[in-house]
Amino acid sequence: MADGCADGGEPASGGWCRRCRTVHLLPLEPARVECLRLMSLLRIHRRLDWHLPPAMADPRCSTEPLFGEAGGKMFGVLCCRDGEGRQVVLRAFSGQVNGLWHAAGWVDPLVDVTELDALMREPERTIKQLGAKMALLPGESDDYRRLRQERRALSRQLMRAVHDLYRLRNFRGQTLPLAEAFLGPGAPPSGTGDCCGPKLLAHAVRHGLRPEGMAEFYWGASNASGTKTHGRLYPACAAKCGKILGFQLCGLR
Repeated sequence: MADGCADGGEPASGGWCRRCRTVHLLPLEPARVECLRLMSLLRIHRRLDWHLPPAMADPRCSTEPLFGEAGGKMFGVLCCRDGEGRQVVLRAFSGQVNGLWHAAGWVDPLVDVTELDALMREPERTIKQLGAKMALLPGESDDYRRLRQERRALSRQLMRAVHDLYRLRNFRGQTLPLAEAFLGPGAPPSGTGDCCGPKLLAHAVRHGLRPEGMAEFYWGASNASGTKTHGRLYPACAAKCGKILGFQLCGLR
């Protein structure tokens, strides 16, 4: 395993701020040391709930599946100061781990997952039913095209509704829906807001913490494209996080 930066540089994370017309960045330091400490804990315990006795461990917190076919996952650390100047270290994982959105000692997602599940349940069932009907039809038939168009429209409608659940608040006290905070053409890609950086900053804002540095690393089997390697540090992704971190960091300095 190689604990280090992907390119030998300093993977600072941030993005363009529409209000300030500049790039807001968080440096890697002092989070690098805490990031390496987190890697060590994951390497030794192979689970997210290492604070619990083995007999009480949740099997879903195991990191073993990250080294299987599904591949690895990004983890992140945010070093902050509270109102009294004491250091606070926050930890996050991107998306879900083995179906878990929440794990003790890790920051929560931006969205209420109960509300998210309720919103997605019926539309996803309908989308799957349309897909099953399409599988029984010739690919160039009129009925197939009609069902494909209907499924696409429903998928876009669902994505807009999901994005409406996400609210981003920055250090200036401004709050925007995800789609309005997002920079770039078109709608935010699926999963925007579920990565480590946005989750860590959202937690810091909610709890009155002032970030000093952020570091993220990849843990597990390399991804399909080969762009992520086990134990390497990376900046927040440009396609998703890079489009919203500028807004989230606004007002920090």
